Amino acid sequence: MSESTRLSIFPLPGALLFPGMHLPLHIFEPRYKAMVSDSMARDRRIAMIQPKLDMGTQSDSPPLYDIGCVGRILEVEALDDGRYNVILEGVALFRVLRELDVTTSFRQIEAELLPVREDETLSLGRRSSLELESRRFADAQGYSVDWDAVEQLDDESLVNGIAQIAPFDAAAKQALLEAEALEERAELIIQLMQFFGRHDGEDRVTLQ
Repeated sequence: MSESTRLSIFPLPGALLFPGMHLPLHIFEPRYKAMVSDSMARDRRIAMIQPKLDMGTQSDSPPLYDIGCVGRILEVEALDDGRYNVILEGVALFRVLRELDVTTSFRQIEAELLPVREDETLSLGRRSSLELESRRFADAQGYSVDWDAVEQLDDESLVNGIAQIAPFDAAAKQALLEAEALEERAELIIQLMQFFGRHDGEDRVTLQ
């Protein structure tokens, strides 16, 4: 069994991070400014995880999904008013073991880091289907995409990059994060894009 580790968490709905990928963040809330300061003084780690938000209730400490991704602060820009612009680089997925009782304004957990799956690739058919569906999806949504640059991406960067930026709801995003294999994640993206295309009157894809 993997050793547990203590992580400071940034619960943010719709924000995914994958190992090896980058996530830009603008930090302005006092508790998360404190978290960045603390992280920079210690190990530069911040753990991204989605909260489970109930639309009928408001809470400063909503329950969390089980799986998130710990990132290392790659770049940080301290602004004059105390805010930060940060770029996180994904290190590893983690599973929440328990939330810790802490005196800090930001939440902390005990977590188990999960093994990183390396050098995953897609079948040629899956890659082709993903690129085709992505073009349809982008055209339908009016997105401007540099497709020449997209074609140069390796499979992992393509799949995880789409998963991070696609306008799906939190549950759909979480399903993408928890997909164990790259092929499985790519297939789920294709299904979600197709579903979204048939429900384009709604703002976000909902996965029940």
